[in-house]
Amino acid sequence: MNAIKERKIVYTSGQIAERVRAMAAEIDAFYGDEPLVAVCVLKGAVFFFTDLVRAMRSENLELDFVRLSSYGKGTSSSRHVVFSKDVDCDITGKHVLIVEDVVDSGLSMQFLMRQFEARGARSLRLAALVDKNERREVDVRVDFAGFKLEEGFIVGYGLDYAEKYRALPDVEELVFESAED
Repeated sequence: MNAIKERKIVYTSGQIAERVRAMAAEIDAFYGDEPLVAVCVLKGAVFFFTDLVRAMRSENLELDFVRLSSYGKGTSSSRHVVFSKDVDCDITGKHVLIVEDVVDSGLSMQFLMRQFEARGARSLRLAALVDKNERREVDVRVDFAGFKLEEGFIVGYGLDYAEKYRALPDVEELVFESAED
């Protein structure tokens, strides 16, 4: 595990709360009264998902969960996606909104979207707290983005580093010591 040199706040809890409410309004306006299945990608998106769906006004909202992993305990994708928890509901013919913490390489979201497409979802959209293009390897579109971030390894508000820092109220960047330090 790399040694952490410092932590810098990138988005405060207040900024996050404001943006999540705005995203909920955007999603409500997009779907209207159409039935919608919101799928939380565990574990990282759990705080974002909870705040987002509570701010939404839809009465036709079904909630479900998946669990994917491609990081293990490191800071970069292993390129191997593990699908360890599947949705419980049938998504055939339904609008599906995938709610993710951060989209960077895009590999996990490409995998999940292909899975849901094959199951006959009526439509698929992606909401992410952070759309981060620094390490994007595949073409994945984030339909509802909370924040766009170019670079940095971030934690907090559900995002982790080796399962630590998830419960921080803000999103912070971890700055690691370099070999020269």
